[in-house]
Amino acid sequence: MASPAEIDAMRYAIALSALGLGTTSPNPPVGCVILDRDGQMAGAGYHQRKGEPHAEVHALAAAGTRAHGGSAVVTLEPCNHVGVTPACRQALLDARVARVVVATIDPTSRGDGGAAVLAAAGVEVEVGVLADEARVVLEPWLTATMRRRPFVTWAYDASNGAAGTPDVTSVADLRQENDVLIFPDGGVEEGVPGGHGSQRLRLPDPVPDFADPGASLEVLYAAGARTLLVVGKSPVAHALLAVGALDGVVVHVPRDTDVSASVTQPASMLPSGFLITHVTTARGAIRLLARQAPPMMT
Repeated sequence: MASPAEIDAMRYAIALSALGLGTTSPNPPVGCVILDRDGQMAGAGYHQRKGEPHAEVHALAAAGTRAHGGSAVVTLEPCNHVGVTPACRQALLDARVARVVVATIDPTSRGDGGAAVLAAAGVEVEVGVLADEARVVLEPWLTATMRRRPFVTWAYDASNGAAGTPDVTSVADLRQENDVLIFPDGGVEEGVPGGHGSQRLRLPDPVPDFADPGASLEVLYAAGARTLLVVGKSPVAHALLAVGALDGVVVHVPRDTDVSASVTQPASMLPSGFLITHVTTARGAIRLLARQAPPMMT
């Protein structure tokens, strides 16, 4: 069972993993903390972009020899294959950690998976520690990987404005979490301009027109996008909604002295089948986050 120190370390690793949102694709955002043999934090790191060291390598470099006999606490199973970078499970073995604590298994693991290889080499491995909390950051990547299309979020303003585009501040916040943005005029931009590794996100030219939403999402997925933000009440948003390809909604509700005149009718606040999961206050507005409702049990 994970120790209190490992639980605290996992929560820190989850927080660190969020720093990679919007830049790691097509890789996942992952955080890692190294504890020494006395349970003290010796190093920490997160994956920044594909083609660069993974979270475990950053954390091990910070920990140095203090990793010997210690624990690695990581939000996603260490990779077991050599790709652009070496396998993380080998880096952990070379560092002689005694224990690896994992939040959730990587569905893209090749062969037996990093956790199994580490265990076979004599490393104590525990899986499932704070898995639900780690999924708060990993959910879009995990969903995209399972469906082979980007995780799609629609952000719009609930005011009576025709465009329904959130204010500049709201979009600036949201774009940090997404690989690609599509605007009402059809313009497409990288969420964090220049934020992805070289040649890791290749926006198609011409940009898909979403006449066939499924095919357009496949093109963006193949281009390296794992998260897509549709901004404003555009034809693209309605095309994706019509085929059930929206995963999340962010609704910007302006603060207004005349509250009764500031929003549309409640029935149109969210698309059918979506439930509010979180509410935050932002500068000059309320922000509603919603997800598709789970299917009814029969």
